[in-house]
Amino acid sequence: MKLGGSDVEVSPLGFGGAVIGNLYRAVDEETALGAVDAAWDAGIRYFDTAPHYGLGLAERRLGTALAGQPRSELVVSTKVGRLLVPSPRTANTRDPAGFDVPADRERVWDFSADGVRRSLETSLRRLGLDRVDLVLIHDPDDHWAQAVDEAYPALHELRTQGVVGAIGVGMNQWRMLERFATETDLDAVMLAGRYTLLEQSAAGTMLPTCLRRNVSVLAAGVFNGGVLATDELGPEAMFDYAPASPELRAKVARIADVVHRHGASLPQVAMAFTRAHPAVASVVVGARSAGEVHRNAALFDRPVPSAVWAELVEAGLLPDGMSLPGA
Repeated sequence: MKLGGSDVEVSPLGFGGAVIGNLYRAVDEETALGAVDAAWDAGIRYFDTAPHYGLGLAERRLGTALAGQPRSELVVSTKVGRLLVPSPRTANTRDPAGFDVPADRERVWDFSADGVRRSLETSLRRLGLDRVDLVLIHDPDDHWAQAVDEAYPALHELRTQGVVGAIGVGMNQWRMLERFATETDLDAVMLAGRYTLLEQSAAGTMLPTCLRRNVSVLAAGVFNGGVLATDELGPEAMFDYAPASPELRAKVARIADVVHRHGASLPQVAMAFTRAHPAVASVVVGARSAGEVHRNAALFDRPVPSAVWAELVEAGLLPDGMSLPGA
């Protein structure tokens, strides 16, 4: 599907690069590169990353893994807003932002026009590319004024010049994304975790606004940080980067009971739910190994029995009126 009014076309299932940047725990180089190779073999052609992910590690690994693939068939996105600055004083510690990497760099917020260009330039070097297809303003929650007054015009100019094919914003909240979609000329937004089996807060006004404004939605965080990622709800299950609460775990267990009773899988249903909304152009899922990629791709293509949706709504586990597959 093409993003907004651009010519950039993404695959229905995208590859999210945070986990190969050692999110939560380290992934060895061979395993990380194998995950990207498996994504390509599974037909995934949209790959997303960011400087934030592993302090540049995810970009370097993604670039290495994709180096032999035809550039015309690839769609790569990265993000701007955090510059990576050498930090010798913390080099012997671990990254405090949740990535298992040395803290030899620190993230510096910068949504200025110059910061956007510098960030993109260094991302291209790490990726080994001469261009990226989509650039997203990353997490401008506390930086609205600079992001809209400086970062957005800089990206708009780069798009006009043909340096990038499409522009957008990526966040873990929907209110500011809706504001960007309303007040600027974006091609896409990346919405993380706010339209899932567990939370549909973006469904009220944000997703309809994107449809009306022809802004494509890239749906990330569809497993809400991990709690919907497997059929086994282990004690380490995470929700939005923190341990899932007992109340949330109980709700997931009830959803899983319905899903399993009809022979389906929890991650299968999670992806299918998000994918069904007409505003969603791609569901972006992270994976740290080839096995996880193959599993996600197989589940993504497997239809969910219609009885699952009916029972989830009837049990009050999904609000009535949602966009559901086959509806």
